Amino acid sequence: MKSNKGFTLIELIMVTIILGILAAVAIPRYMTSVTEAEKAAEDAVVSAITAGLEQYATEQLMATGNRSWPANPWTALATTPAGYDATDSDDADTDGEWTFNTTSSNITHMRNDGTVHHWDYAVTGDNLNGDQTTGTLGERETGAGD
Repeated sequence: MKSNKGFTLIELIMVTIILGILAAVAIPRYMTSVTEAEKAAEDAVVSAITAGLEQYATEQLMATGNRSWPANPWTALATTPAGYDATDSDDADTDGEWTFNTTSSNITHMRNDGTVHHWDYAVTGDNLNGDQTTGTLGERETGAGD
């Protein structure tokens, strides 16, 4: 008597279809998780920048009598984030890079999916005649900050 061992073509097709359905459900959920993780990491960096700017302004108040924010927000941080490029003065253009665009006064970050997000940074006041220079750090925006 002959014994056939193995899977039939129908069984193999059914397994392939089931794996395809599982992949169709899992991949979009994974991509959403990655996007949310990158957004949370950006929020943490922006929070650190805000805290660093406030600490810098307080130190300036104690040293000079005037609160002031620096022209470049990265100088207010003791430690810059991974991916920060001090030599790049335009928008971030490589995955994971953080820059300060000196032309548009934007903090920019390129995510691993190639999208660039930016935050408007503005210093107000002229620090002359006792004016205090403070600033604002805007909300996240998508796209180049021109």
